Amino acid sequence: MKRTISAEVGKGSVNHNSRKFRAENVDGSRTHLNIDYCNERIQTVYHQLFDEALKRYNEKQARADRRIPNYYEKIRSSNQEKPFHEIILQIGNKDDMSATGEYAELARTVLDEYYRGFQERNPNLRVFSAHLHMDEATPHLHIDFVPFTTGSKRGLDTRVSLKQALAAQGFKGGTRGATEWAQWVQSEKEQLAAVMERYDIQWEQKGTHDKHLSVLDYKKQEREKEIAALDSTLAEKQDELETVQNRISNFDQGAQSIERLEQQLETEEFQLSDPPT
Repeated sequence: MKRTISAEVGKGSVNHNSRKFRAENVDGSRTHLNIDYCNERIQTVYHQLFDEALKRYNEKQARADRRIPNYYEKIRSSNQEKPFHEIILQIGNKDDMSATGEYAELARTVLDEYYRGFQERNPNLRVFSAHLHMDEATPHLHIDFVPFTTGSKRGLDTRVSLKQALAAQGFKGGTRGATEWAQWVQSEKEQLAAVMERYDIQWEQKGTHDKHLSVLDYKKQEREKEIAALDSTLAEKQDELETVQNRISNFDQGAQSIERLEQQLETEEFQLSDPPT
């Protein structure tokens, strides 16, 4: 048996994934077949990951306006990094791997086994919401995670960064079509394919120019590559911005030290007394 593997960037609708609300394409009679692995509040995860680093960062800031009161809100309101990312993984399609067909349980088993090793494989991608859906047309996985890097010399020493998180796991950006994200997605597809092989399912790979790939799918893939490349560029620009900000902060601190020294030199303590008669 041969089946394709789909890996798409998700919208990150956590409430939909956890079925706090149901879309029209959800069959409520099959929702009990879903698997909910975890569903933590992202704010809580941010506190766990970044509070200590945030405290160290704020203690170093001489200016109050450079301190960060809430790291999650800072990331959420900026355009430099997304607060979290989502990947959706699926085997086959609604025609050959339908959630109501004869291979539905097989798809569920394979996806479940694949997910069990996800967090261990990706130590820099903190999963906070993960769900396997059996109540839509085709079984699929939603995995939401916060990418983070440690030991950073700019900004917080532990901070949000998709580019650096994937680099720490060995995925170095190359050409436009081989960004960190693209390399990582390919690696995860290979991990899923390895699980499929244990169940006698071969990965049917269709290249970008495969005759079976529709024009719409091709344009969608190209668009995803462009988005991934832009994400990498934004991360690099963030690093440059933080470097400039640190230099400005150091300059301000130096100017303040010079001003204090000039004031001390003008006091009587540093003035020569009149010579004796």
